[in-house]
Amino acid sequence: MLQSQLGKVGLGLRREMLDDFLLSPPSEAQFFEVAPENWLKMGGKFGRQFKQLTQRHQFICHGLSLSLGSPNALDVAFVKELKAFFDEHNILLYSEHLSYCSGSGHMYDLMPIPFTEEAVTHVASRIRQVQDILERTIAIENVSYYAAPGQQMSEQDFTLAVLEEADCDLLLDVNNIYVNSVNHQYDALEFMRAMPQARIAYGHVAGHFVEAEDLLIDTHGAPVCDPVWDLLDKTYQYHGVFPTLLERDFNIPDIVELRGELNQIHSLQAQAQLNTKGVA
Repeated sequence: MLQSQLGKVGLGLRREMLDDFLLSPPSEAQFFEVAPENWLKMGGKFGRQFKQLTQRHQFICHGLSLSLGSPNALDVAFVKELKAFFDEHNILLYSEHLSYCSGSGHMYDLMPIPFTEEAVTHVASRIRQVQDILERTIAIENVSYYAAPGQQMSEQDFTLAVLEEADCDLLLDVNNIYVNSVNHQYDALEFMRAMPQARIAYGHVAGHFVEAEDLLIDTHGAPVCDPVWDLLDKTYQYHGVFPTLLERDFNIPDIVELRGELNQIHSLQAQAQLNTKGVA
């Protein structure tokens, strides 16, 4: 199982971090995550640096453009490129968003899939096709969304149905659960507890922007807030400890602040494991 192969705490790697990480990668991060689209065609200095890092450290990939919910045919050539990239860099896991980003053109944004039975069948079929080509199980991420067009099911029921029908893993994004629970007025704990523990490959935590009391924007551009840390703590208590990655896409702070957040994940994991031993 992947959880036994991955380190317990990870960090999203951005290009501006390369020089520093080659010299002194943060020991608090035991694995790194990148968007494969940003590195597939990368050559020159950045390509060489990336290869050095993947030879030394555990890497996973979190995709941006597979567009699982798109009505258009799956881009099979792109998936085959991903397979070669994963093999070259010993990528341990590939995850994607439960969303879509293309139709007649590319929208460069993650759009919500309608929560319907028809969409479950469509998305699950595409996930299975991707898994067949890659010859590996992928993980799908519960995403933040701000509207639910054509909704016939709850987000929770839709997510569970896709996981079951596609027979894929779950990237459990704790921040997205919290953001959606505020924006759509549902119980974050209920949603978290409903997720199938056996399918959790790893998790995400990140920061968000408070637009209003009832509107949070998932930006990955701020520190993780206390309610999200609290939800992560409760998630570990309920599902057990799983590999968890810190995302920071912009407003990237210095390494001291990043290490502080990585250590917070370590601390919550250690406390959850201690509590489990105490119960046993």
